[in-house]
Amino acid sequence: MTNTAPLPTSLCRRILLHFGMRPQPPPTLETLQLLVARYTRIVPWESASRIARRARHESAADCAVLGAAFWQSHFDTGSGGTCYESNYAFWGLLRRLGYAGYLTINDMGENVGCHSAIVVWLDGQKWLVDVGLPLYAALPIPVSGASETDSPFFRYTMQAQTINRYAILREPHPQRDAFQLVDEPVADEMYRRATVRDYQPKTGLFLQEVVINKVVDEQLWRFHSDVRPLCLQQFVAGERQDQKLGDDPAAELAAKFGMSRDMLVEAMVILGAAC
Repeated sequence: MTNTAPLPTSLCRRILLHFGMRPQPPPTLETLQLLVARYTRIVPWESASRIARRARHESAADCAVLGAAFWQSHFDTGSGGTCYESNYAFWGLLRRLGYAGYLTINDMGENVGCHSAIVVWLDGQKWLVDVGLPLYAALPIPVSGASETDSPFFRYTMQAQTINRYAILREPHPQRDAFQLVDEPVADEMYRRATVRDYQPKTGLFLQEVVINKVVDEQLWRFHSDVRPLCLQQFVAGERQDQKLGDDPAAELAAKFGMSRDMLVEAMVILGAAC
């Protein structure tokens, strides 16, 4: 159901070692949930790397890091990505481990075709997987009605709407509506084109702001360059708590999120912001 290539076996083993997992875990639901948990605690959702890459390349087509290139960037700088590249990289890992499924492109409110996700088949049940938002658990896709899933941070509700469309809700969260799943397989070539479009000046998202999200010490942490004074944002039971950054914000961010300080400085300078 997909024509996306699996990651090379050697790279898959390196990622699993990085995640503290056994070399060839079985493609079960338990493994899937563990992979999601490890990914969201090790690989940040972040826009700094893509801002830096976009500034270095004249063509948007040269900016996308897909599959192995994504993981190499992570190993080199601690980077992650936004939804298209993150989910593509994670799907390549799942493919190598023997999972069946496909990539999707979905909607967020009135923004059509702006968010990617993965659908996995396991024992006749479809599961929604999304490390590019991220969702902190794999969610069972209901045939009709709704399903509910608890994660360490949110309770998710997946509500069937029309054919192949589902609302994804999360609580407690200031934005309860996460996105609308369009449960239709997307061909690899089409997905790659969408990833390149996400680097275009008029259609690209998160190219004008450095945003970082990651689970650190079992707490949700975020940084957003538009919030002044610059601060780390911690979320406890859905409530935000700000911690002002000091004289070297990039160093503090690098230490908190496990990312390259030089990359963070580069992205902030490109945006014309001191860091």
